Amino acid sequence: MNTLNESGGASGDAQVYKRLMRFVLPYWRLFLVSTVGFAIYAATEPAVVMLIQHIIDSFQTDKRSEIAWLPFLFIGLFLVRGVGSFLGNYYLARISGNVVHTLRCAIFDHYTRLPVAYFDSHNSGYMISRITNNIGEVTRATTDSVRSLVRESFTAMGLLAYLIYTDWRLSLIFLAIAPAVAMMVRYVGKRLKRLSRNMQDTVGDITQITSEAVHGNRIVKSFGGEPYERQRFKQRSLENRKQYRKLIMTVSLNNPLMQLLISFALAGMMYAALIIMQNSSPGEFVGFFTAAFLLPKPIRSLSDANAEILRGIAAAETLFEALDQPTEMDAGDIDIERCQGRIEFKNLYFHYPGAEDDALRGIDLTIEPGQSVALVGASGGGKSTLINLLPRFYDYSEGEILIDGIELKHYTLASLRRQIALVTQNVTLFNASVADNIAYGRLQGVERKRIEQAARDAYAMDFISKMPQGLDTEIGENGVKLSGGQRQRLALARALLKNAPILILDEATSALDTESERYIQAALNQVMRGRTSLVVAHRLSTIENADVILVMEKGRIVEAGSHAALLELNGAYARLHKMQFRDEA
Repeated sequence: MNTLNESGGASGDAQVYKRLMRFVLPYWRLFLVSTVGFAIYAATEPAVVMLIQHIIDSFQTDKRSEIAWLPFLFIGLFLVRGVGSFLGNYYLARISGNVVHTLRCAIFDHYTRLPVAYFDSHNSGYMISRITNNIGEVTRATTDSVRSLVRESFTAMGLLAYLIYTDWRLSLIFLAIAPAVAMMVRYVGKRLKRLSRNMQDTVGDITQITSEAVHGNRIVKSFGGEPYERQRFKQRSLENRKQYRKLIMTVSLNNPLMQLLISFALAGMMYAALIIMQNSSPGEFVGFFTAAFLLPKPIRSLSDANAEILRGIAAAETLFEALDQPTEMDAGDIDIERCQGRIEFKNLYFHYPGAEDDALRGIDLTIEPGQSVALVGASGGGKSTLINLLPRFYDYSEGEILIDGIELKHYTLASLRRQIALVTQNVTLFNASVADNIAYGRLQGVERKRIEQAARDAYAMDFISKMPQGLDTEIGENGVKLSGGQRQRLALARALLKNAPILILDEATSALDTESERYIQAALNQVMRGRTSLVVAHRLSTIENADVILVMEKGRIVEAGSHAALLELNGAYARLHKMQFRDEA
């Protein structure tokens, strides 16, 4: 767990808020203008009180001719007040928009640099909620609450200065309640912070359930899961409502209790004023109590701002937890344009965090450039784990993996992954055009004819040409408008366009029908020439022509050889072949 949560208390909150305000610091000029605007706005509060005092005293002394100009002063005063309010609100709103943009980009950029293991172990709903919900809470803490802090602090100080100037003895009565106010603010703030964190957790759950129901809608419908999903969503929404009610109860009680506490001070001041202010003019008396009755509003606003800041701090802790996660290790200094493709695994071990047994144990293997190697075996044997180590989606615990005689960790990540084209069983497509999905990432900007050629080589142009806009047709989220075989062929076209020296196919033909598989197999046989290829397959008929077939069981290579040699050996591969042949028959 991140140290932000462990620190706790006022000092921990202060550290989080200090770090949070660094996102505001680049816009200090805008903040300065905003502060000046709020200072102007706040200065008009005691000025209005002084005008009221002057009017009453002028009427009392029958000097009405002296106040003929006061209506124009009132207009000028509220004009100045309006200018101050505009400067304060407008420039602080600009800061707010900048902070939201900066924070969102910082979180998203960091997500793209996190290792695969982080995504495996963290709820995607919470990760999305950080960018959508939590940043909104943080923004209020850095901008909206700052507005109240600055504006109401100036207002409170101005009114308090007027009270002290008028009669400092009565002002002491008001200041006497300050410790009680501070204790209440502290208690309410801590409670709101805890409730806000609970609410953020429930929002993460709601986001996760919604995402699963939307993406898995076909499974939900086919298995009659609608009542279950509705109930699951309802429970988390009720929990969110419960936390929200507690939060609103706390906020709603805070203001009346604060007002009640202040009323005692005001009552005491009124009682004492009858004695102390006997010799004061009516204008001074009315002006003093006008200022006194105006003072609770900024105090209440300051209390609310403190609560908002603590809610923002609760949200900021989750953001900083993500930002403090270590990114992928990228300490390599070797950057090559294109490798030869010789791969060596030396005494390789790998262990998934939290698992009891090693996923890979003592793997020793050499693959020569241009060689095709197939990995077969029962599920859980370590096939996909082995190929996931090659692009360093995970880092192995013992042993070595070398490409062209150089250990993987000596390559920069960008250089290493540039050498590898990957096609998996679970195809990932984006809500963009066909062309953009084929020419994705570093492939953006390639010539149109190269995209078309890759699509033809993957036998995808036959269905692409029938689409309304051809290569420019939008295919929907994750290619929802395409069949499984069509999606797989687009993924193959993407790998073909990359033209990397190392090709990894993880069940790449599993989603294809018999006719499509025949075409793709022919294309793959051509594409795999001159490239080092690692193919994971359950359907043994697709890998009979591989140079080497490796049979894996429980993280070890138990057999290795050609298709014919392994059948003649009559071992694990032969048993798999007989079982599959019988099933197909």
